[in-house]
Amino acid sequence: MTDHWLADSEPRHQAFYRSLGDGRYESSPATAGPWSAKSQHAGPPSALLGREMERHAARPGFRIARITLELPRPVPVGDLRVAVRTVHSGGRTELLEGELTADGKTVMLARAWRMAAGPADTPRLRPEPEPPSLPRPQAPQTMSGAYLDGYVSAMEWRFEEGKGFDTPGPGMVWARQRIPLVAGEPDTPLTRALTLADSSWAVAFELDHRAQFVINTDVTLSLHREPVGEWLCMRSSTAASPEGSALALGQLDDVSGDCGRILQTLLVAEL
Repeated sequence: MTDHWLADSEPRHQAFYRSLGDGRYESSPATAGPWSAKSQHAGPPSALLGREMERHAARPGFRIARITLELPRPVPVGDLRVAVRTVHSGGRTELLEGELTADGKTVMLARAWRMAAGPADTPRLRPEPEPPSLPRPQAPQTMSGAYLDGYVSAMEWRFEEGKGFDTPGPGMVWARQRIPLVAGEPDTPLTRALTLADSSWAVAFELDHRAQFVINTDVTLSLHREPVGEWLCMRSSTAASPEGSALALGQLDDVSGDCGRILQTLLVAEL
């Protein structure tokens, strides 16, 4: 990557991506995930797809309520192209489909339901308790055996006192982006939620990813309302069975309370 991504002060990188026009984007080193400096964390590219879906033939009064990202192969830290199409469009709902490619290969797929916002008198139902208050600032987080000078450092993490990525789950964390998704452009509630959502199972870390091969194959984010503000809270846990797979389930909150859920399917295999 070129030097224009470097800033004179923290954070090191100015944004996760720079728009090249015509659905093309340059990835900054900040997108690199914890397992390799050459492969992206799925959060930023998920948000990039979500951003294009929001903008695709946008309709007043409609919002994306659910989006599922499929992860067929690692997303490289390099130039990407995003394409979105409408699969179905009705009076109240739309089904959208998106694809992220690198060097002509599909690296991420997405399907999303965009629907008309519900009426103002819809009952406010929030069965789960409110999250703990936002913790005070903390030292930069670490993760055993992980590459930290990318996505992990581009986000600000505030765990419960005495907890962190290396603490066995279930887990709870407040987090926010330290840089925008796309240079020079504002983030949206959906893109902020998607940038964080893929971290859900890492916040739980109930399976020992150092003793077994554990990786998610997808991310589903369902929002019953738009998240408010830059800080989001995830409370995550994992279910697993012998000779099966695993599921990571996260609840997403903002400073006003519950706003959605995150579901990830986890492959569990021998190293």
